[in-house]
Amino acid sequence: MPTNFSNNKQLLKNLFAGPFPGNAILINPPGSSVLYPGDFTLSDRPVKDYFSFYESDYENAVKWHAELGDDSVPYINFNTNTGIFAAAFGCKLHEHEGSLASARPLITTVEEADALPQADISARTINRVFEIASALRDRMGDDIPISVPDIQSPFDIAALIWNKADMFVALLDNPDAVHRLIEKCYNLLESFLKEYQRILPSVNMCHCPYAWAPRGLGCWLSEDEVGSMSSRMFDEFCLPTLTRLSIAFGGLFLHCCASADHQYGGFKKIPNLRGLNRVFQSPGPGPAIKAFAGTTVHMVAWTDETAVLNMLKMAEPDSRFLFNMENTDINLAKAMLERIRNADKREKESVKTL
Repeated sequence: MPTNFSNNKQLLKNLFAGPFPGNAILINPPGSSVLYPGDFTLSDRPVKDYFSFYESDYENAVKWHAELGDDSVPYINFNTNTGIFAAAFGCKLHEHEGSLASARPLITTVEEADALPQADISARTINRVFEIASALRDRMGDDIPISVPDIQSPFDIAALIWNKADMFVALLDNPDAVHRLIEKCYNLLESFLKEYQRILPSVNMCHCPYAWAPRGLGCWLSEDEVGSMSSRMFDEFCLPTLTRLSIAFGGLFLHCCASADHQYGGFKKIPNLRGLNRVFQSPGPGPAIKAFAGTTVHMVAWTDETAVLNMLKMAEPDSRFLFNMENTDINLAKAMLERIRNADKREKESVKTL
């Protein structure tokens, strides 16, 4: 069994930052619950209680992808709540039945924002990520890829900490205060990512959707608030820290589920924007396909075969895609994989080494 998936690793490296190797198709195995055995960042259970879940989840993925022959690289996936960095600043995390926890706002005023101390990576929710990641590394070996937790952008972390209605008013009335809070969030996030890379030799910096990328080609984060602001506001409040993160980590992969087609010009200003995952609103994927042809891989998820085939028809000559799909049966998955590959008119070249 090709447990290291070396050919797929090289294909994905080339897809993100090398000669075009062909579009990538990833079909996930039948999913284990993201809530079982629970969000470890909120639990006091010993880390050993989580070993069997993550081990079996990884082993099932290895078996599935080895038999399927798609372009995946299996890894241990930490699906945490979105609030672990906001919690480091003191936000309470509210647990929901049947869903991941969410952060409750901590502050409402400029004075409270400026009084908020700089959080650091010793905070409980963040240290808990280090604890379980280190334990799994020691147990399973340095060569097993382990993902990051859910990563929000510095702006989005700030928007969890500061009551959003009040913070968006402050974008106009007290922009310097917003910048100061964003800077605190950036400092925490950068410190976390550097330490996480230090402790995990085979870290997978992608968190959403389910994909693998090699270290050195960037970090992944969610920038979901930009649908509610102008492109000028994006350039002022979001672009500077996204640019710094991209420079610090060798590139950026961006998830955005907002209605944000108007931000594509700003997204394209990010140096080495290697991947973009959009949850497409009306008018669909067309604007993104045109805007990012030749520069950025479209990381397409939560869609069906018909939509994938339509996107291949809409592709520009230099478009690059990574399709992340779901299936519940290995034989159905094999048939779907063959149909999509046959529909992709650009054949894969032999994998080239960077």
